[in-house]
Amino acid sequence: MKKVVLVTGANSGIGLALCERLLCQDAEIQLCLACRNMQRAEAARTALMVSYSDAHITLLHLDVGSVSSVLKAAQEVKLRYNRLDCLYLNAGIMPNPQVDIKALFKGLFSSKVIHMFATAEGLLTQHDHVNLDGLQEVFATNLFGHFLLVRELEPVLCQPGHTSRLIWTSSSNARRTAFSLSDIQHQKGAEPYSSSKYALDLLSLALNRHYNDQGLYSSVVCPGLVMTNLTYSILPSFIWTLIMPVMWLIRVFTNTFTLTPYNGAEALFWLFLRNPESLDPRAKYHSLTSGFGTNYTQPRKMDIDEDMSEALYEQLLELESKVRKKVKKEEEDARAHEQYLQQTE
Repeated sequence: MKKVVLVTGANSGIGLALCERLLCQDAEIQLCLACRNMQRAEAARTALMVSYSDAHITLLHLDVGSVSSVLKAAQEVKLRYNRLDCLYLNAGIMPNPQVDIKALFKGLFSSKVIHMFATAEGLLTQHDHVNLDGLQEVFATNLFGHFLLVRELEPVLCQPGHTSRLIWTSSSNARRTAFSLSDIQHQKGAEPYSSSKYALDLLSLALNRHYNDQGLYSSVVCPGLVMTNLTYSILPSFIWTLIMPVMWLIRVFTNTFTLTPYNGAEALFWLFLRNPESLDPRAKYHSLTSGFGTNYTQPRKMDIDEDMSEALYEQLLELESKVRKKVKKEEEDARAHEQYLQQTE
């Protein structure tokens, strides 16, 4: 039976590199590229078809930062497929990142240079915004939209006698100190990306607790330091020109500098080949690259606890309920307005 795999954020970077690796492993999989920008998605599909002309690759319009888009896309998935074998929750944003240039250059000449690049700790802040759904944009895109997608796709993910999996793209920037249960959307802080990625780690643990008995398993991946469009947007191009030689030099001494999307997708691909029931739900699976360019995957315990993960899960369920009520009311208002217009014609 051909496996059905859906990848969010699949039109570039790690998502696209993952799709290439999946097709190289099994060209018969049914692969769905779920993307916000359909023009870029079509370009990605065309590029993949050049190497895998017989591949079954479909496109799905999905903006995980929009509740209406998530609900519409989920309905489309349920119409297309009677099951999903693997859902890669990969899409993410880091809007308007601001870098402390002084801290950057100070760190370049310190013993903490590797840690600085690997985690961006002390370097990055972002200016978040409220989206049209009234949610913080980073929280909605990196976490809540994916959570809502999983909830909507339960019928095709959780089936008797069938095992399915969720694989999340987290980050080394996911830090407990950036997250607060009293502010899960990170409205009061300046590190929404780090907060959302730590919340993602917590959520994965909770999903395993609630869904394993239904055959659904969740895992978390850290791609390492990868140069993607998201990464390049952090600094002006001339600064990247200056520091890239330093980063390639550091790569010789540390395995977390994967640098290329292909290398960064290592753990995402590795998990695809594993039995999900044998994996540790408290581990984050890291993509690593040796100084000689060898890629491998290593599990590392996450700094999370079950009470916090359960508390977050309950808050997300409450938020989901509020969002669904809002959507229902908007639909009812729209129907009422349409009936009113018909009656006055």
